[in-house]
Amino acid sequence: MTFPSLETERLLLTEISDDDIADIYYLFANPTVVEFYDLETFHDQVQASKLINLFRSRYEEKLGIRWAIRLKMSGQLIGTCGFNSWNERMHNAVIGYDLHSDFWRQGYSTEAVRAIIVAAFSGELPCGKLHRIQADTVPGNYASESLLRRLDFKEEGLRREAGFWKGRFHDLKCFGLLESEFNLNNPYPNK
Repeated sequence: MTFPSLETERLLLTEISDDDIADIYYLFANPTVVEFYDLETFHDQVQASKLINLFRSRYEEKLGIRWAIRLKMSGQLIGTCGFNSWNERMHNAVIGYDLHSDFWRQGYSTEAVRAIIVAAFSGELPCGKLHRIQADTVPGNYASESLLRRLDFKEEGLRREAGFWKGRFHDLKCFGLLESEFNLNNPYPNK
């Protein structure tokens, strides 16, 4: 199964490989990147290697997919995005994304996430054509909520203490996007 690469105006979305260990470490060693994440701040590159192996095995087992977000001009890895899980039978997936704080507020996350949504709703991924994409945010993660709303996700409710990481329970806001609600022809509907 060939890993699907995607391209946008400014970005390349490609497979994450062992060559990316240093960049993945740099990304997840940044406390602001993992503030709302279910990962502890990385302290060594072994953690980055294990995460890359997890991404690889989830793809090989057809459970999910994670892309490196790279700047098209330089190839620099600036973040990751993908479907943390997908259910081919139910035609749905759970989306996730992160971006190094040096690149925040420049539209890169929106550009990358939109590209994978288009691929999913167009049936271009190994999971088949999706009907629904879900995202969960921790209350207070306003940047993530804004990104989701910009891409027409609807807030569906709060799941109380549905997550547990970093030694405590977290409420999760659930957002959903149906294929019928997403305009494949309009790049940024709520910009």
